[in-house]
Amino acid sequence: MTSLLVVDEPASHVRRITLNRPEQLNAMTSELCEALHVALRSIALDRSCRVVILTGAGRGFCAGLDLRGYGAAPGNDGSDEARDRLGNQQHMSALILGLRALPQPVIAAVNGPAAGFGLALSLGCDIRYASHEAVFRAAFVNIGVSNCDMGTSWLLPRLIGASRSHELMLTGRRVDAEEALRIGLVADVVDSESLAARALEGAAQIASLAPWGVRLTKRGMWTALEIPSQQAAVEYEDRQQIMGTFGNALPEAIAAFLEKRPAQFAD
Repeated sequence: MTSLLVVDEPASHVRRITLNRPEQLNAMTSELCEALHVALRSIALDRSCRVVILTGAGRGFCAGLDLRGYGAAPGNDGSDEARDRLGNQQHMSALILGLRALPQPVIAAVNGPAAGFGLALSLGCDIRYASHEAVFRAAFVNIGVSNCDMGTSWLLPRLIGASRSHELMLTGRRVDAEEALRIGLVADVVDSESLAARALEGAAQIASLAPWGVRLTKRGMWTALEIPSQQAAVEYEDRQQIMGTFGNALPEAIAAFLEKRPAQFAD
């Protein structure tokens, strides 16, 4: 990967993606966005990877769009301004959809400001852990455009409820880590020096489980947010569960329980 992005394996079956523009608080550019697209496509095909951690280098998670200039998305050539602007917009918004589509769960380790596009990145992850220095902000309205952007208007109400979301979206105010924990935006808040370990702890818990069961659970949880009735949700779950029984994980889990040993799940 380019120096804009660092991908490493801090533990077995775990990939960590670090946004690497620390001097700019990891503000998003087309080059960084494309590097993330490439990394996610590669990870999606890697069955040895069971969970992903997304974080930022330095003291920021992602401060949003780089206001000095985003650059040009692949395919933009300057011949049609409206088309190119839409191309840039879709280049970014597709990244949020890509986090959801990734088979592996994604843990956001939010180590500092997560504003605008950075907030959307964290919302698109499956689990969020934060340091005490983390700050969340729906910031688009502060630069004169709508805060309904990058999937935020869909994701935020489903994570913390419509009433709180309306207030945060319409005021554009800052939310510190303690408030984020109180309203359910993040799952845990720890000291900055403990954040990497906390994210790895959560990742290790996931990585120890049957990979197909975890992937079905991630897909099922996101899909359930769009299913209009409990009846339809249960029917979807029934079919997922029967699919799971045809894998190798169920007999291995039963054998491990009976033999009083840790289960060993194949990739």
